[in-house]
Amino acid sequence: MTKHIFITGGVVSSLGKGLTAASLGMLLEARGLAIRMQKLDPYLNIDPGTMSPFQHGEVYVLDDGSETDLDLGHYERFTNSPLTKNSSWTSGKIFRNVLRRERKGKYRGKTVQVVPHITDEIKRAIRSLRGDGVNGEKVDVVLTEIGGTVGDIESLPFLEAIRQFALDVGRENCLFLHMTLIPFLKSSSELKTKPTQHSVGRLRQIGIQPDILVCRTEHSISDAEKDKIALFCNMECRNVIEAKDAEFSIYEVPVMLQQHGLDQRVVEFFWKETTPTPPQEGNNRPSAGGINNSPPVEEGHFAAQNAGVVSPDLSAWHDILDRLRNPQHEITIAVVGKYAKHRDAYKSIYEALDHAGIKHRTKVRAVGVPCGKFDPKNLENADGILVADGASAGHASGMGHIEAIQFAREQKIPFLGIDHGMRSAVAEVTCNVGNWLGRTFKLSASRQGVHHTVLVAESKAFACYGTPNISERHRHQLELSNECRERLQKSGLLITGISPDGKLVDVIELPDHPWFVAVQFHPEFRSQPTNPHPLFSGFVEAVVVRTETIVLHNFSVSSLCKGYTENG
Repeated sequence: MTKHIFITGGVVSSLGKGLTAASLGMLLEARGLAIRMQKLDPYLNIDPGTMSPFQHGEVYVLDDGSETDLDLGHYERFTNSPLTKNSSWTSGKIFRNVLRRERKGKYRGKTVQVVPHITDEIKRAIRSLRGDGVNGEKVDVVLTEIGGTVGDIESLPFLEAIRQFALDVGRENCLFLHMTLIPFLKSSSELKTKPTQHSVGRLRQIGIQPDILVCRTEHSISDAEKDKIALFCNMECRNVIEAKDAEFSIYEVPVMLQQHGLDQRVVEFFWKETTPTPPQEGNNRPSAGGINNSPPVEEGHFAAQNAGVVSPDLSAWHDILDRLRNPQHEITIAVVGKYAKHRDAYKSIYEALDHAGIKHRTKVRAVGVPCGKFDPKNLENADGILVADGASAGHASGMGHIEAIQFAREQKIPFLGIDHGMRSAVAEVTCNVGNWLGRTFKLSASRQGVHHTVLVAESKAFACYGTPNISERHRHQLELSNECRERLQKSGLLITGISPDGKLVDVIELPDHPWFVAVQFHPEFRSQPTNPHPLFSGFVEAVVVRTETIVLHNFSVSSLCKGYTENG
């Protein structure tokens, strides 16, 4: 039977529930389990598509075109779990579905209420990822993250629904993981556990007993403090998991959680022997959630082996951390965009740059450059320039895009344009090189989700992908006007990627430039630390080559000058 893990958060928001859920998903996959991941958000918007990136961060687009929370980006970067529209639910979607049923008379005249109708719809959303899964394959574990913070009014229907769900499918098939903050008071130089105790107390009032606590902290948690937390939260001490702040990268988190035994605790909960080992004297209190009270035992003693659970192999992940800790190069890339001051608005872009840096053993220092009040001086130290989405034609931010692209073109700095970055590249080159001020893009049918593109051989894009046929995720309504294609070519731009029917332009390049590529789609949504996106990899490689060339040139000039000086 499919197992379920529900991840909740308490004390404060922005604890990293999504990152923790993604890390646990990765660890379970490493153990040979087929997983699915899901986010339930309590806000009333149907989806984040119309929400300001300044407030909510980036809108993460899935293959099927669903506009989702940025946490789903963590899910895809850390795991291979396929995500669909059923992976993202909001209060808005839940209420909309219930009200549609009510209008169609599906409730046969009953009074529609939060309990049971809203909670039933939430449970239906959770069940949507169970059973045969995608394409008929078996699903071993579904991880569901509950957005918001325990104690918020809007989260209550979701918490009530997962309480009921555990009764529906059996408590032994549901694990409740609660994430909290253990604050450190500098005045007394001690960690305070009371907020965590209160947060768990709120959950227990609802009827949910957490099985595992993941405690976010700046400092290590002592055994005595873990004992105290376990005592007041009614669980075993070993199920209090420390989640200390990562030193230099979020990709440390899975390894840190694995070292503290999080995935082992999950395996023990779901696949423990039916006859437990007798508890030893002095053992900790039993968990109300049902976790085995016996001391830690070897994995071979568990029924997990019969379920196909294996020991995790994290060698690829350790290689990632080694490359991050020991870079051979260092570069600076300017990310120019309307929302540059809010890093979460371009979360996937920054992560994709890091992934490419991992591949090339390069430390990528990404610097956000707002384009509203653009100043070229902000680009003087940039080794590469990336112009992101998020600007309006004719607006100050759009003009900032164009000035940044002009700087990259004239200074021969490697350039990558994404979505609006491509439209700005077309405007800049056709205007400043082709001396043409006409409209280059027109409103068209929205392209959302995965679409196919055919690349031209011997182009930079083709060299990156290694194949002429690619598929990428789109999110836009503007398309290059076909009447402008000849203008583009006269201005020196090459169209190197088009839709299979030849009607839509997806990739353009400037051939007389070291690396000038702009795309209509969003390549950042398909990048992983273990599998960097080809375009980001090619872009970072071009930046490294240019930087190393400049260093060698400066060294040669310096040596030559030194020789002249020594020879009088």
